[in-house]
Amino acid sequence: MDTAEAPVGRREKRKQEIRTRIEEAAYQLFRQQGIEETSIEQICVQADVARRTFYGHFPNKHSLLGGLGISRLYDQLEPMLRLLMENHKTTRDRLEAMIDYIESNFAGYDDIDRQLILLAPSTFAEDSERQREVGDTAISSFTRLISTGVEIGDVQTTFSAEILAAMVVGTLNMLTTSWAMDSSYPIFAKLEEARGLFEHLICKDNP
Repeated sequence: MDTAEAPVGRREKRKQEIRTRIEEAAYQLFRQQGIEETSIEQICVQADVARRTFYGHFPNKHSLLGGLGISRLYDQLEPMLRLLMENHKTTRDRLEAMIDYIESNFAGYDDIDRQLILLAPSTFAEDSERQREVGDTAISSFTRLISTGVEIGDVQTTFSAEILAAMVVGTLNMLTTSWAMDSSYPIFAKLEEARGLFEHLICKDNP
């Protein structure tokens, strides 16, 4: 059974590696010369893939743009939370480190990231299965973080872990969308407010 499944796993891993290569090449070109000025042909050359390979992953340029927007929003979530769980022992420290990490990401974002993030909802509209998958993964990751806090006794139990996780995800999504829509939005001040909100509602023994 394991022998039969191994090639499938390798194929999926290879497929994801190529998709990531295409996205990274496109992102670099979009930052250097703009979205409209970047062609699919240029992306293929930068990523060192054939056009048919590109179309095997993305039906068109708009789909690629939306995929990049989703990547900016969600793809780093699971590895980020895994590192937080490994490197920090308390829920408060994990939430603090999460906000620090998100703030460092925003410090490196620019107009191209804003444009890509705004395109993510249109991709979700065309792929409800992907939307459900991303949403479930985000809620599940934060639920696990909070549930672990309940187990070690440093999380309040007034609300369920699922509701608290939904509050965190919803707040972060709202702040990100507001920033993407308005370049003057005070994202860092709002993230600091979110830091206080999360700790107040989630953690025990608040100062």
